[in-house]
Amino acid sequence: MRVLVLGGTHHVGRAVVEAALAAGDDVTTVNRGVSRPPADGVTPLVADRTVPGSLATALGDTATWDAVVDTWSQAPRVVHESARLLAGRAEHYAYVSSRSVYRWPIRVGLDERAPVADGDPDSDDAADYQAAKRGGELAVLDAFGGPSVLARAGLILGPYEITGRLPWWLGRLAEGGPTLAPGPYDRPLQYIDGRDLALWLLSTARRRIDGTFNAVSHPGHATMGTMLDAAVEVSGGTAELVWVEPRVVEDAGVAAWTELPIWLPPTGESAGLHDGDVSAAYAAGLDCRPVRDTVADTWDWLQLEGWPPARADRPPVGLSRDREDAVLASVRGTTG
Repeated sequence: MRVLVLGGTHHVGRAVVEAALAAGDDVTTVNRGVSRPPADGVTPLVADRTVPGSLATALGDTATWDAVVDTWSQAPRVVHESARLLAGRAEHYAYVSSRSVYRWPIRVGLDERAPVADGDPDSDDAADYQAAKRGGELAVLDAFGGPSVLARAGLILGPYEITGRLPWWLGRLAEGGPTLAPGPYDRPLQYIDGRDLALWLLSTARRRIDGTFNAVSHPGHATMGTMLDAAVEVSGGTAELVWVEPRVVEDAGVAAWTELPIWLPPTGESAGLHDGDVSAAYAAGLDCRPVRDTVADTWDWLQLEGWPPARADRPPVGLSRDREDAVLASVRGTTG
C-alpha cells in the first residue's frame, strides 16, 4: 500500500510511519523537516502546510496514494487544502480528530451521534482546539470526496507521547517513596496506545472503511490502579502508592487531568471522558494492547530518547513535589 503521512515525526504520526514500514508499505512523509530526521525507508517531502501552496509544490502533480493519514491539530484551513489537493489522488483519508469535538459536558456512554461543536473548515484560528478539530473533520468531509475515517481519539498514550502525561507518572514513580495516587484504585480508564491507533488507521485504509469513530479503548481496559502498578514495577519498584479518595484531591485544590495526569474523578461533568461508547470502532477492528505493554514500552522509550521537553503551546502537566507532600501530610494527619 502506498501511504502518505502528513506529519510523521512524533507520536501518532511517527507510530503510523513505523507500522506502515513494518507492513512493507511504500511510505511518503510530508513535514517541515525540523523536528527529527526522516525514518529510514521513507520518501521525505518538505513543506510548511501553513503556507498556501507549499503542500501542492511538495506533492507535485502526478503521484497518487492508497492511504493518507493526517494528524493536524491546528487551523482547519490546512486540512481543507490538503483534502482538496488529495481528492482523486488518494483512495482513503484518515483524519485523527478528538472526542473534544463533542459539546460539553461529554456525557457517560456518549457515542458518535452525540451533538458536536460548531466548526469552520476554512478557519485560520487554532486557539480553540474543539472548534479546530471539528473544522478539520468538516474539511475532510467537504473536500476529499472518497472514503474517509474521522478518528475521534481520546487520551493517546504510549511511546512518543509528547504531551507528557504517562512520562510524568513514570518519572515521579522512578523517584520512589510515598506517591499520591488518586483513587479509587478501580477507576476505569479509557485511552489508546498511539501504536494501536496507527495500526487501526492503516487497517481502515486497506479496507476502505468510511465513517466517524470514537477511537479509544473500552472503558476499564485498564484502571488507575493497574496502570500505576505497572508504572511502579517498570520504573524500579521503590515507589509507595498512597491511594486517596477523589474528595481528598478536590479538597486540596489539586487539578485532575493536569496536575494528576490521566486521572479524572468518577463523577461530575468530566466523568464521560473515561466512559464513552466505542462499539463502532471495535466492530471496525480496533484492538488495544495490555496496559503493561504500553507502560513498559513508554519507559523503554524514555530511557532511550529522554523525557519530552516542555511545550510552549501546552500547559505543563504534573503535580509539584511541594503540593504533593502537603496533601500526603494531610492524609497522614487524618489517618493518624
